[in-house]
Amino acid sequence: MPERPIFYFDLGSPYSYLAAERVNSTLPEVPVWQPVLLGAIFRARGYSSWSETDEREAGMAEVERRARERGLPDIRWPDPWPGNTLTAMRAATFAQQSGRTVAFSLAAFRQAFAGGRDLSDVDNVLIAAAACELHPRAVLTGIEMRSVKDKLRAATDEAIARGVTGVPSIAVGEQVFWGDDRLEEAAGAIR
Repeated sequence: MPERPIFYFDLGSPYSYLAAERVNSTLPEVPVWQPVLLGAIFRARGYSSWSETDEREAGMAEVERRARERGLPDIRWPDPWPGNTLTAMRAATFAQQSGRTVAFSLAAFRQAFAGGRDLSDVDNVLIAAAACELHPRAVLTGIEMRSVKDKLRAATDEAIARGVTGVPSIAVGEQVFWGDDRLEEAAGAIR
């Protein structure tokens, strides 16, 4: 039996947010949602985010346009953006243990890009966790667990080894489709 497609994402990525809002309905089967650290992928590849270049404003406008076209709420950018989402990514990894990766991640993405809340603030992460019935104390304990930290690091290393160059990415067998605008292409490869 072929492996399920994998949806690689980072909660600090607005393009991952756009993809997350439609990946389950666009692909013919629900993918495995896999949190990874985009900063580590960038370091491994030797480049940095467009958000730190002269393309920042154009990229932000593009994200806002795509959100409007897809009927999503207006983008409200967290301040600061980009921020440090390490805690949020550990919480997403912790959420995997109880099968709540999708619910937690969507809640966190919406906190960040529809609500304009900074996910480097642990209280905003805990609000997202509460929205999917993860107890705040359990999440606070989970994000500090060595096993959670190791799992996130291993998932990021696996993504890099697989050829992921950024997020969102969909892995279908040996193929990797990078970008919010390539979900339909990934769906075709699955079919």
